[in-house]
Amino acid sequence: MRPTNSRTEPDRFAVIIVTTDERVRPEAETYLAGEHDLFMLQTWDELTALINKHPPDAVLLDLDTVGERSQDGITALAELRALGPDLVLVGLTRSNSRNLRLQAVAATVDEYFVAPINFEEVRSVLNRALEKRALKIECQQRQSEQIERESFCDLIGGSEPMRRLYDAIRRVAESTSTVLLRGESGTGKELVARAIVALGPRAQNPFVSLNCAALPENLIETELFGHEKGAFTDARTARAGHIELAHTGTLLLDEIATLGLALQSKFLRVLEDRAVTRIGGQSAKKIDFRLIAATNEDLEELVRAGRFREDLYYRINVVPIVLPALRDRPGDVPLLLDHFLRSYCASNNVPLKHLEPEVIQILEEDSWPGNVRELENLVQRLVLMVDGPVVKVQHLPQRLLYNSATSQESMLIPEAGVNFDEEIAKIEVAYLTAALRRSGGSKIGAARLLKVDKQKMHYLCRKYSIGKD
Repeated sequence: MRPTNSRTEPDRFAVIIVTTDERVRPEAETYLAGEHDLFMLQTWDELTALINKHPPDAVLLDLDTVGERSQDGITALAELRALGPDLVLVGLTRSNSRNLRLQAVAATVDEYFVAPINFEEVRSVLNRALEKRALKIECQQRQSEQIERESFCDLIGGSEPMRRLYDAIRRVAESTSTVLLRGESGTGKELVARAIVALGPRAQNPFVSLNCAALPENLIETELFGHEKGAFTDARTARAGHIELAHTGTLLLDEIATLGLALQSKFLRVLEDRAVTRIGGQSAKKIDFRLIAATNEDLEELVRAGRFREDLYYRINVVPIVLPALRDRPGDVPLLLDHFLRSYCASNNVPLKHLEPEVIQILEEDSWPGNVRELENLVQRLVLMVDGPVVKVQHLPQRLLYNSATSQESMLIPEAGVNFDEEIAKIEVAYLTAALRRSGGSKIGAARLLKVDKQKMHYLCRKYSIGKD
């Protein structure tokens, strides 16, 4: 299918009109074909076939010619929006139904025209929408480029603490030294471990990860060291442990501080000998692996308390790398928000959502006790649970609103403003009423509770007609 004007220029937009109304074609060609590559189609099948070959910039869909009912046109609009989140979408109809217009808006149509259609007006509105779309795409590209500049492997962030972290990763990646990753829960310790491996000589070799806090100690021992057939009741076959599986590669032990003292002692021997003996086995097997340990605990305090072996501590604390908490990463929250929004909107087939500026400000103010993991979970929840393309303040969890100075100011002083004198009067009436009730109606007792003199108490009661003289 060729456009009605076959001249193609870099700054021209591809516009598709789908209608069976023959009166539309001459009007559309007169006002649109000179500026855009215009395609005139009659069926939904033609439209989908063309979109698959040449994604357009805008689609003008006659809702009355898709299916047998106007509702079929609304369904088609929703399908088009899912196919092209950035597509300029225009609905055309001969129906004056207000409900149909509302349904079209709910399907995120950009513009809506009711016959008789003035194509001079359509041209003006369409051009503005296309220019807005082009600016939006350009802005998204700049944001993507910024994220690329301010990211490292799968880590996102351009703050100074993150740049220091990236530098530390580069420095240790080529070595075989043991690395100890330290940081609060949710700061991305496994991502850092994977970045170290990806940049090092063992990138193509096994990467084996075990969370020591996820299993009871007897199961962790089996997972770490493996077992021979018949070593215990359920050992029907021999099985290699995580240490053995990491041969020639890297072993990540997360939450290493949760290992019991007996298991710490056994693991220390593995680090000293670089050999492992399976449970129930008689001989040790040499293993070539690099250890990356991770913890959110204060290991020094655990050593002093006798809960972590001092000799093991010195064995693993060769190159310590401290991961910054999210609250200590100024400017990184917006970058992470943009990254997670794009990721979860795409994976859930949801049109890209946007955050109100006030929402971003509230999220930047939070201390994020759960760090990046907590922020990621919040974004995933907002993508799934918020209807419409914009996330607003009221969509945020109460914890965030309660702790945010921005939200407190918003609730205290709404956009429309307040009458200061009326608000102060309400507060004074509330305190006077409560004090009088507490004192059994005694103005002297109420004055004592509010720490005001008797004269002021009588004046306030007369002012608001509270109590008896």
